Amino acid sequence: MTSLEFETEEMRPVKAWCTEEEVHVTLADGRTISTPLWWYPFLHGLDANGLNEIELMYEGIWWSRVDEGISVKSMFLGRKAPGARAPGKAA
Repeated sequence: MTSLEFETEEMRPVKAWCTEEEVHVTLADGRTISTPLWWYPFLHGLDANGLNEIELMYEGIWWSRVDEGISVKSMFLGRKAPGARAPGKAA
């Protein structure tokens, strides 16, 4: 599957939000996907307001406070950001 095959209008994010433990994205086709917040170390230290100041982009979501984002494709494929460690795991 190529990137172009993956990124379709149906996969476009239409809503995104964070809880204390997860990042959630609702797609144009009505599905909601979620991934653990710890997958994205660049979000560590943001308060609830900062976590939820999310910009929707065609292929994913963006946090301007940290100048970082994630793609819908990476969420589906289970790709964690570099340096991601599960809570309680030593370095």
